[in-house]
Amino acid sequence: MIGVLKLLLRRPKMLAVGNPAPSFDVLDHNGARRRLSDYRGKNVVLWFYPKADTPG
Repeated sequence: MIGVLKLLLRRPKMLAVGNPAPSFDVLDHNGARRRLSDYRGKNVVLWFYPKADTPG
């Protein structure tokens, strides 16, 4: 139980400008897995929005 509490209380460290982003992967709107590493050397824009504000 204490381990779970420590995990919940741990805050992620903010990145400094110019630091590389940590590796991650997500599912896109079609269900395909996208990895940040697939775009190494390219400009990437991440756009997050609440699902409740989308049409449909």
